[in-house]
Amino acid sequence: MILEMNNIRKSFGRLNVLRDISMSVDAGEVVSVIGPSGSGKSTLLRCATFLETVDSGSIRYMGTPAVTTDEYGNANYVSPAELRRIKQYYGLVFQQFNLFPHRTVLKNVTDAPIHVQKRDREEVRETAAELLRKMGLADKADAYPCQLSGGQQQRVAIARALAMKPEILFFDEPTSALDPELTGEVLKVIKQLAEEDMTMVIVTHEMPFARAVSDRVIFMDGGVIVEQGAPENVFGSPQQERTKQFLRGYER
Repeated sequence: MILEMNNIRKSFGRLNVLRDISMSVDAGEVVSVIGPSGSGKSTLLRCATFLETVDSGSIRYMGTPAVTTDEYGNANYVSPAELRRIKQYYGLVFQQFNLFPHRTVLKNVTDAPIHVQKRDREEVRETAAELLRKMGLADKADAYPCQLSGGQQQRVAIARALAMKPEILFFDEPTSALDPELTGEVLKVIKQLAEEDMTMVIVTHEMPFARAVSDRVIFMDGGVIVEQGAPENVFGSPQQERTKQFLRGYER
């Protein structure tokens, strides 16, 4: 098991955003997280990647504890050094690409593996070149982000995450900043990764894509997991009334 989250709670002031959520992800599994705005989807992802701290619960990567809860119900994180090591297990692709504007595409992809992971420069450059070719961006290595379309920038962001050789890749609504024409090229790349058995958790509002690419779909609302299961079950014959309401809204 690559990721295990148990009894996660997260509040912002008096607003309970995550209410006792538990989920796990196995190697090679593609999990899509769907639900209305404000349901807690992105917060769950941010807690899983330590961009937000949880109030209580436990998080483990590859069996290694990152967060535990003490006898008083408070979350305790491992040391910063240990957390840095655990962060090597995952990659994260944001909605807004988050590329460094003053660095070329190649430097965006190679900087972290070279400087953070201390890997061999030539090996990293070869890996980056192969990833850019795979993303259809072999001719863009020397370009800057401002010279690329949104879809191209998002594909660079995916290559950058993959260059770190993560065990699991998280996507936080990877197409929400793109127009419909560019959305398809990014979804095609993610679908290709799924076919190669890349472990992924995808927060998405693209329902046909989630149905086609996922091994498991999680429907969230109000900070809880309302329903989860195989795509054909969640989309084809949902059991919960709230799930039915949500999906009817997408069918209209």
